[in-house]
Amino acid sequence: MKDVAAERDRRGVTIDRVGIRDLHLPVMVREKGGGMARVLGRFDASVELPHQYRGTHMSRFVEILLAWSKRAVSMFEIEKMLRQMQETFAAPSARVELNFKYFLTKRAPATKIPSQLDYDCTFEGEMHGDEYRFILGVEVPVMTLCPCSKEISERGAHSQRANLRVRLSTEYGIMVWLEDLVPLLEAQGSYELFPMLKRADEKVVTEGAYDNPKFVEDVVRDTVLALEAMEGVTWFSVECESFESIHNHIAYALAERP
Repeated sequence: MKDVAAERDRRGVTIDRVGIRDLHLPVMVREKGGGMARVLGRFDASVELPHQYRGTHMSRFVEILLAWSKRAVSMFEIEKMLRQMQETFAAPSARVELNFKYFLTKRAPATKIPSQLDYDCTFEGEMHGDEYRFILGVEVPVMTLCPCSKEISERGAHSQRANLRVRLSTEYGIMVWLEDLVPLLEAQGSYELFPMLKRADEKVVTEGAYDNPKFVEDVVRDTVLALEAMEGVTWFSVECESFESIHNHIAYALAERP
C-alpha cells in the first residue's frame, strides 16, 4: 500500500510541531507515598517534521501514548516517552503535554472532616536532541481578602476565590511532588479552600482570611519568595487571578523567574 506521508517534499519548509491534540486516556500518576493515582489524562503530542518529509504518521502517536497510559508516569517517564517519539519518527525534537485532575485529601480546619479537592495539573516535556526539559504545572484555588476594603470599611471586607497558577522547572533529577507543592501554594492566599465545611469550619476560614488580607500582588510576591526557597528550582512562572466579588472584572498579576 502506498505511503503518501513518507513521500519527499521539495518545498524546503521544516514544521516545528506536528502531531495530535486532545487525546483522552486513563493514566497512572506516581504519588509521593509510592502509590499510583489513576486519573483521566488529556494528551497533546508532537514532533518536529524535517523539511524533506511530506507528512507524519499520526497513528504512531496514539500507539505510543496508549502503551504509556498503562504505566505510572512522572518527569522521568515523560523523558523516556519523548525519546521513544524521537526514535519512532526520526525527529530532532519532540514534545508532550499531559493535563489531568489530581485529587488530594483535605481536612476541614475545625471539625477535621476529610474530603477530596481536585487540582488542574500539567506535565509538559520537551526534548531537543538530547536536551530534556520538564515543566510541572498546577492551578490551586485560594481565597483573597482585599486589604483596601478591610482598611476603609467599618464592618467586613470583600473576599473572593482566586486561582493561583504555577509552572516550574527543576535541575535534572530533582522531583517536585504535587503533595508538597499544592499545600505550599495554598498557604500563599489569604486562606485555603475546602470542599467540605461545617459552621465551625466556616468561622475559622472567614476569620482567618480577614486576619490575612492580600491583593493578587501580595499572593504573587509571596509565591515567588516561596518558590525561590525551594531546592533545585531553576525557572518558574506565577500568576494569580482574583474573581472580584464587588467588580465585574478579574484582578490579575504575573511574575516569572529568572
